[in-house]
Amino acid sequence: MKLHKAAFAFLPALLLAACAETPMGPTAQVLPGPGKDYGTFLQEQNFCRSQASAAVHGQAGSQNRKALYGGLATTALGAGLGAAVGGGTGAGIGAAAGALGGGLGGSAYSNSQQGGIQTQYNNAYVACMVAYKNVLPAPNAGYMPQQ
Repeated sequence: MKLHKAAFAFLPALLLAACAETPMGPTAQVLPGPGKDYGTFLQEQNFCRSQASAAVHGQAGSQNRKALYGGLATTALGAGLGAAVGGGTGAGIGAAAGALGGGLGGSAYSNSQQGGIQTQYNNAYVACMVAYKNVLPAPNAGYMPQQ
């Protein structure tokens, strides 16, 4: 019984840790264009970060709401199935199992959506920076295969 109480005590922290968030910044590297001074590059970078943030605005909250609704639905489903199978005590067990499963599934869903939101942010940021004639680093620069 103590294990169940401990599991429910940590469940809210686990669920909050798995929520999707709006990206704090790009994970893509962009370099100043040829002959561009660093001050201008920083101004363009700040503007493009704001544009990228606007491009993904509200998506994290939307994904987290979907996960929450899924968790609530599985809790209700678990309670209904538990009541149908085990009577009154089965409803409580079914609701707890549904809440745990739905919470874990919802947090996994939100966490998986984080990568897509970051990709959209990066795409908007890079497109903006390239429009200002900044450049992407060359992949594998300096690598010459042996022949």
